[in-house]
Amino acid sequence: MVKRFRKVSRQVSELAELELELFEERNPAIADSQVAEATLHLKGVTLRARDCSPDIMHSIKLCADELSVQVKRHRDKRRKRRESRAAASAPVPGDISTAG
Repeated sequence: MVKRFRKVSRQVSELAELELELFEERNPAIADSQVAEATLHLKGVTLRARDCSPDIMHSIKLCADELSVQVKRHRDKRRKRRESRAAASAPVPGDISTAG
């Protein structure tokens, strides 16, 4: 199971915590009874994924894939914010107010 979340672990800090909860829905009317829930605690944000299927390993795979997409989206959002902040604080060439 740990192998499934390697992609996620390469994208986040060592300080990140991953909780994986596995359980079975007891309702016979529910075909997708095997449930996997993953919670990833990062600095300042918590990401969650929940998936159901008839097979527990498939649920875990779906959950890991969904969490990987969320981590990538979060990292891209942070990177864009950091780049826009750096661009806003950089001096503009030929600007009179920064010339000394």
